[in-house]
Amino acid sequence: MFVPEPWHPARPGVFRPAGIDATGQRGPTRSQSQRKAVRRTSYGFYLPGDIDRTTEQRIVEAAHNRSDPPVVTGWASLHWHGGRWFTGRAPDGSELPVQVVVGTRDFRPRPGVAWSGESIRPDQRSVVDGLLVAHPAAAVSFLMRYAGSEREAVRVVDMAAYDDLVSLEEMQAQLTGQSSWTGVPQARRALAWASEGAWSPPEVDMRLLWGPLSGRAMPEANVPVFDRATGAHVATPDLIDPVLGVCGEYEGAVHLDRATRNHDVRREGLLRAYDLEPVTMVADDRHDQRHFLARLEDGCARARLRRGRPRRWTTDPPSWWVPTTTVAQRRALTPDQRQRFLRYRAG
Repeated sequence: MFVPEPWHPARPGVFRPAGIDATGQRGPTRSQSQRKAVRRTSYGFYLPGDIDRTTEQRIVEAAHNRSDPPVVTGWASLHWHGGRWFTGRAPDGSELPVQVVVGTRDFRPRPGVAWSGESIRPDQRSVVDGLLVAHPAAAVSFLMRYAGSEREAVRVVDMAAYDDLVSLEEMQAQLTGQSSWTGVPQARRALAWASEGAWSPPEVDMRLLWGPLSGRAMPEANVPVFDRATGAHVATPDLIDPVLGVCGEYEGAVHLDRATRNHDVRREGLLRAYDLEPVTMVADDRHDQRHFLARLEDGCARARLRRGRPRRWTTDPPSWWVPTTTVAQRRALTPDQRQRFLRYRAG
């Protein structure tokens, strides 16, 4: 059996599909290509059947053909750029097709690949680790414009900002240059709701449900809270309404772990000691929102009763604090600072 060529030194475990080779060295012979031990990746290209179809392997196979290479865009481009939330899986666990842009209609439909005829300017694409990919802002725009809802579009830009792939300012400029393109009105509306401080998709859903979807003021994401007197860091809640003093915390399955649950309970007590009102959202609330909204309304009502009291907390950081709330602030960190200050983020 032929030995496939590794794709790139920076992508171990990813292999380049090979064409038919009469010697059977660089690719399968024609007879070998008919065997079960060989898997056809696209028209005229093959790999040994035991090559694991990882996310990155799927991306490479989708972009490999005989003509000019297509530009990988959408979730696959963001994954290739290091976006950890862009896994290539739908919420139900099924595989998402790899989205690629082609400059010709001379292609064959293939399972697992979504072709697009949209153009990508040369300055918005580049070769990264051997693969031609759209720049993050172009890939985020693609996903936002074709998203099934504005909420889904907000998740896209928030999670791209999580890994500092794009800033909201960069996305504004991107959409301004695409004013007549399909889906731009939806993307602009979503961008108005976006945040550079979200740490996970469930937090995005909670923020949108709390804010524009229920008519309340939009809370802020992962803003640290400090002791007003000493400047000590108290906590960084998932969400906070800095006017009312209501905090939002999302608790998924990981929070059922004993140690994590103990930490959550202690943190809730600490927030209450500072006259902050914590409100929890659990996984089931994403499917039936009534219970979370009822808890939120109760929490806001309790917080209003505290109006006029001197506040023990503040969201204004002390002079020694290194802020990491925005993309610009995180991009300015040194590698050592990123390791120290961002290690607590979800994911």
